[in-house]
Amino acid sequence: MNKGGIGVIVTEKAPAKINLSLDTPMRYLDGSPRWDMVMTSIDLADYLTIEIHRRPQTIKIYTDSGFLPNDQRNLAYQAVHILKTRFHREEGVTVRIKKKVPVAAGLGGGSSDAAAVLRGLNRGWQLGLSLDELAKLSLTIDSDVPYCIYNHTAHVTGHGEQVTLINAIPHYWAVVAKPSVSVSTPIILRQINYEQIQHLDNVGIMTAIEEGDWRSAFDKMGNVLEPVTMPHYPAIKFLKERMQKLGADFAQMSGTGPTVFALCHNESRAKRIYNGLRGFCSEVYQVVLL
Repeated sequence: MNKGGIGVIVTEKAPAKINLSLDTPMRYLDGSPRWDMVMTSIDLADYLTIEIHRRPQTIKIYTDSGFLPNDQRNLAYQAVHILKTRFHREEGVTVRIKKKVPVAAGLGGGSSDAAAVLRGLNRGWQLGLSLDELAKLSLTIDSDVPYCIYNHTAHVTGHGEQVTLINAIPHYWAVVAKPSVSVSTPIILRQINYEQIQHLDNVGIMTAIEEGDWRSAFDKMGNVLEPVTMPHYPAIKFLKERMQKLGADFAQMSGTGPTVFALCHNESRAKRIYNGLRGFCSEVYQVVLL
C-alpha cells in the first residue's frame, strides 16, 4: 500500500442515471437550458480507485476505455482539481476508472465518475463536507454532477443544482440499450424549439411516485428531447418501439440520447426484452433501479 508513496486508497462506485422525465421550460440568458427533470440511478456503474499520494504530484487519470481523455477534459480530473484548489491540498492524486457505463450515452457516466471522485476525496482527505456541500461545489463541472452526488430518485431543476430527493422507486428491473451512434449534446440542445415543446407534468409525476401509483407516473413521464434527437437517429425510435412491443411497462430515451431504457415490474419480462434486443444492439444491459 505504501509503494510509490501512496498514503490512502479509496474506492467508489459511480452508478449511471436515467431520466424518468426530462423537460426544459426555458433558456437562460447565456443560452443554457433551465431543467425540470425527475431522475433515478441504476445498478450499472463504473468503479473508481482513488490513490492519494504522500508526496506532491500531479493529477493522473487512467481508464480502461479508449474513448475517454485522461487530461483536464476528463470530468474526474476536474473534480480532483476543484478539491485540491479549494482546500489547498498538495498531495498527488491518481484515479483509476474501470468503465462499465457506456460513454456519451445520455447516462451521465462522466458526471457520475466526477461525483464519485468528490465523495472519495472527501473521505480520503477527511474534509467533512456534506453531500449538499459537495453538490454545490460540483455544479461547475457539469449539470448532472450535483444529482450524481446523491444517486437517489430526485427532482432536479435550474442548471441542475437544485436537487430535491423524493421517495426511492420500489424494486423495478431496467433494460438499457445504447445503439452504435454518437449524439452531440450541445448540438441537440441548440436545436430545441421552445414554442413547440409539449411540457410535462413533473409535479404530477412526483405525486404519483410518492403515492406508489406507478401506472399514473408512467402515463405522465416523458422526454421533450425525443422529438429533437429521434429524427436524426432512427435507431433510437426503433429500440423504443421494440421495447414496447416486447412488453415494457415503460420505455424512453435518456438525456439527449442515444440510450433507451425500459422499465419492468418483474425479472422475466426484463429478461425477455433483454434477449429480444441483443440481436439488434451490442450494448444491452439488464439491471435494477437503485
